[in-house]
Amino acid sequence: MKPHALILLGLTALAFQAHASSPDAWAAHDKAALASCLKASGLKSAEPVGTAAQFDDRVGYTALLLQGQYPQKHMKGATGTELCLYRKKTKTAYVTEWDSIRPANDAQ
Repeated sequence: MKPHALILLGLTALAFQAHASSPDAWAAHDKAALASCLKASGLKSAEPVGTAAQFDDRVGYTALLLQGQYPQKHMKGATGTELCLYRKKTKTAYVTEWDSIRPANDAQ
């Protein structure tokens, strides 16, 4: 193998390593995504359901399912579910109601 090809191969390997995130970086990302999603949620006492779904960087989003109580009086504290999409690039959360994810017998 020619020397310049070997150097290029080494630089490529380093570039791939630089893109790999450390466990601390993932933990910080998960914490930021959760905080942003909880802030954007319209539910009282919202909590995550399960763990976040990490989409490929080409997609650029982390998805998180939240559950809590509807704050409106007429909802009488009914449980609600929301899907939160956290855009990694802008660190912005977008939330939508997603009660249909729960089986009908779980709805309150």
